[in-house]
Amino acid sequence: MYVVRAFDAVASAVTAYAVPLLVLLTTGSPALTGIAFAVEWAPRLVAFGVAGTLADHFGPSRCLRKANAVRAVFVGLVGVVLWAIDDGPVALAAVMMLGAVSGFLAEISFVAIETLGSNAAHRSGDRAHQVQAALTGIDQGAALAGPLLGALALFAGPLLLLVGAAALSLAAAALTHTQPVPTPHVAGEASLLTGWRTLRGIPVLLWLVAGLAASNLATGVVQAGAPVMVIGHFRHSSAQVGLLWSGAAVASLAAVWGAQRAVSRWGIWRVGVVSAAVCTLASLSVAVASDFAAYAVAVAVLMAADGGQTVILRTLRARLIPPSGLASTLSVTIVLLLFPYPLAGLVVGGVPADHLGEVMAGCGVLQGVVLTCAFLRLRRALVAERVAPAAAAVPAN
Repeated sequence: MYVVRAFDAVASAVTAYAVPLLVLLTTGSPALTGIAFAVEWAPRLVAFGVAGTLADHFGPSRCLRKANAVRAVFVGLVGVVLWAIDDGPVALAAVMMLGAVSGFLAEISFVAIETLGSNAAHRSGDRAHQVQAALTGIDQGAALAGPLLGALALFAGPLLLLVGAAALSLAAAALTHTQPVPTPHVAGEASLLTGWRTLRGIPVLLWLVAGLAASNLATGVVQAGAPVMVIGHFRHSSAQVGLLWSGAAVASLAAVWGAQRAVSRWGIWRVGVVSAAVCTLASLSVAVASDFAAYAVAVAVLMAADGGQTVILRTLRARLIPPSGLASTLSVTIVLLLFPYPLAGLVVGGVPADHLGEVMAGCGVLQGVVLTCAFLRLRRALVAERVAPAAAAVPAN
């Protein structure tokens, strides 16, 4: 499962990196490059409406295999088109279609592999956090490796870049072991509405998702506002923005590695509370940073703590969501966790640059309040979970 997830994640990252860049190389237009980015992401949001239904109905492994196989074929065809026609409206249309189709298929495969990962974590019992930490580390490693591999392949031309992406998708499809659907589902039984009803029936998980959504809003504002802060406020070059996020990604990977060991030693609640507290303090520190060095350290700490929180959420999500309708509920949680990012972009776009620090501070306070409520609710649930077996063991008389 880890190998399949690595191939799938790197293929998605390489394709996501390639589409806007190929549009820029094909047309030389920054405006069309921005449109390509939107064209690629819009179908991703639409995909979550059907990804859970497909995984619950046909089985996640079958969806994962089919999505990667179709992506491999489509990416290969676009590579042939670009090889035969390296510029003009046909090439542009082919790349735009690649963005839309690959974006849609990437989220279908993501929900499917998340479902398989949650099932594996559920079966692993006390080692669930180790499984989720490994999956989180693979995702974040792919986010680093994808653009790097894409940049290296692009030196040899767009064809090699797309052939490499197709080969990764084909490998993921070939290595996926198709399993039977555990419980038969009828068409239309699983949907985002079904997933939302399941999530509402698990208040602890709903609070955790709300806490992580508030955290993602703060993180999204920092990410969207980074160019403004680094270039406009601190007067550094655009290269420093890339350096900033490279350092943050390394810190996040290290935090994921440490989080699963910390959970084994101190328990999921303590590690979650520490991650939430550090994440909130880092958000506030980003808002008041006086120079670039302090800003970069605060961003690295923020992303590291966010990586730890991700391990906690995935572990509890695998434990709390019932197997029936798992993929649909995962789709709902993913939508709720992704929604703050475009919202953060709108916030940054609508706020004067001089007031961006105040917005970051406000998001940090909101993040702290919601995470505090979430972990207090989790604490009560864990105490009740321990008390219930003890009460059941007391003789009736």
